[in-house]
Amino acid sequence: MGLVRHEIGLTQTAKRFPLKGTCLSIYSRVVNSREPLDLVLQSTFPWCCEWEAELKRLFGAYVDAKQEQNVLDYDDLLLFWAEMAADPELGPEIGSLFDHVLVDEYQDTNRLQAAIITGMKPGGEGVMVVGDDAQSIYSFRGATVRNILDFPGQFSQPARVITLDRNYRSTQPILDASNAVIAAALERHAKTLWTDKVASSLPQLVLIPDEAEQARWVCNRILEQREAGIKLTTQAVLFRAASHSAALELELMRRNIPFVKFGGLKFLEAAHIKDVLAVLRFAQNPNGRMAGFRVLQLIPGIGPATATRLLDAVAEAPEALDAVEAFAAPSKAQGDWQAFVTLYRRLRTPGLRWPADIELVRDWYLPHLERLHDDAAVRAADVAQLAALAGGHGTRESFLAEITLDPPEATSDRAGPPLLDEDYLILSTIHSSKGQEWKTVHVLNVVDGCIPSDMSTGSAEEIEEERRLLYVAMTRAKEHLHLVVPNRFFIKQQAQMGDRHVYAARSRFVTPAMLKHFEECVWITADTAKSKKPMPDSVRMLVRDRARNAWK
Repeated sequence: MGLVRHEIGLTQTAKRFPLKGTCLSIYSRVVNSREPLDLVLQSTFPWCCEWEAELKRLFGAYVDAKQEQNVLDYDDLLLFWAEMAADPELGPEIGSLFDHVLVDEYQDTNRLQAAIITGMKPGGEGVMVVGDDAQSIYSFRGATVRNILDFPGQFSQPARVITLDRNYRSTQPILDASNAVIAAALERHAKTLWTDKVASSLPQLVLIPDEAEQARWVCNRILEQREAGIKLTTQAVLFRAASHSAALELELMRRNIPFVKFGGLKFLEAAHIKDVLAVLRFAQNPNGRMAGFRVLQLIPGIGPATATRLLDAVAEAPEALDAVEAFAAPSKAQGDWQAFVTLYRRLRTPGLRWPADIELVRDWYLPHLERLHDDAAVRAADVAQLAALAGGHGTRESFLAEITLDPPEATSDRAGPPLLDEDYLILSTIHSSKGQEWKTVHVLNVVDGCIPSDMSTGSAEEIEEERRLLYVAMTRAKEHLHLVVPNRFFIKQQAQMGDRHVYAARSRFVTPAMLKHFEECVWITADTAKSKKPMPDSVRMLVRDRARNAWK
C-alpha cells in the first residue's frame, strides 16, 4: 500500500493523510460491507472524508498493482467467490455440487459472505446457519447483525427457526439478569435462556466510589474467592476497552497477583516469519513487489532506492533470475548480495524438490536473524517450526497458500522463571472473551461512556451492539457475576494532587426495572474500614440511597 500511495503521487504535506493501515481498513470495509466509499467514510472514518477523491485513486491503483503482480489479498478471496456465485449460471452450478451448506457463527458474517450463500443456493435448499443474534459484536470487522435477523425471510421458502434456549454454563440468576438486559433490544430473535443449575445468590451490582477503589475491590474479591477454593484461572475480569484495566493491572502487580492479559502476537505478524515467507513468495512470484521489497532490504547495503531499481528490472526482464544475476549491487553489499543470488538461483531452478526450498531459505536467513534481532535464539525456534510445518505440504505454492489462510496462533517465547504457584488471573476485553467461560466474572466500568462506549453512541445500531456486548460479558459467568459501577472518574491531565473529576451514571442497559435481578452492594472505603467501627445503619442507608440516585 505504501508503494502504491507513492506511485500515484499523493501530496500529503499540507494536511494529514490517513496512514496505510487506515487506508487498508477503509478499503476492506468498503469491500466487505458492500457500501459506497462516501457512506463508509461518513459512518466509520469521518476524519477521512476530505480525502474521498484521493482514496478512490489510491484504491484503483491498489487493485491495478495487485493484478499486475498476480497477487490477491484476503478480501479478494471473498470478493472473487461472491462475484462467481452471483453469476446466474455459474453460481447455481457451484451450489449444485453441495447437497448441504452449513455455516457456523452466522451472526459474525458480513454482507459479502451472505451474498456467497444466496448466490450458491438462491432457493435456500440445504442451507443451515447457526448463530446467536444476541452475540453479534464484530461490526468493526464489517460483520452485520442484519444477516442473521433477516435470514428466515431471505429465500422464497421461509427458513425454519429452531431456538436453542437451554444453557449449560450459567446459573439461573445469572441468566435471569442476562435475559432482562437483552430483552430490551429493539430487534432480536426472541428467546429466554434457562438452565437446571439453580443457585440462591444473585449477580452483584457493586457501587464503587472511583476507579482506584474499583481496582482494590476487585483484587480483594479475587483473593477472597481464591481462598474459598476458586482458582485464579477460573476467574476473569472483563472490560470494554483495553485501557480500562490500567488501574487494576497496577494494583495486581502491587499485590503480586499473577495475571495474563489476552492479545498476543500472531504468528504471521512476527517480523522473522514475514522475512522467511517473503523470500519464498518472491521466488514463487517474482512480480510480487511487496515480497521482493522486503527481502532485498534484508541484505546489508541495499535500501529502498536500490530495491526499487532491481524490482523494476525484474518486471521488465523475460526471466527474473536473469535480472537478479545481472544486477550491479552496491559495493558495500557485494558479499551478502552474491549469497542471495546463489539462493535465488537454487529457488528458481526447476526440479527442486519441496521442502528443500525452505531449508535453503532457513540456512541463508539465520545469519541475518542473528544480526537483526537480540532474541535470535527464540525467533530461530519459530523458523524451525515453520520449516517443520512445510514438510506437511506437497509444493511450495500449496504451503504458501495454506500458511496464509490457516496460520498458527502465536509465536514462541522464552520460558519464564519457574513458579511454585502456576495459577493466574485472566484479564480480557469483552470482544476477546467471546466463546470463553469462567466460574467468576468481574465486569469493569459498567457506566455510560464505557458500556456503551462514548465512541459508539452515534446511531441506534451502534447502541444496540453495545447492549449485546454487555450481554456477552454477563453470559461468560458460570457461578458468580459482578458488575462494577464506579461513581467518579478522575480527569487524567491535571496537577499531581488535583481532584478534578466527573461523575458517571450506571449503564443505560441496566434499568431500574432490572435491579430486582441483582444484589446491590456499596463498597466501604479504606478510610471507613480502618476505623474498625461498623458503619451505622442510618449512614449505610444514606450512602446506598445516594448511590442509587446517582445512577437512576
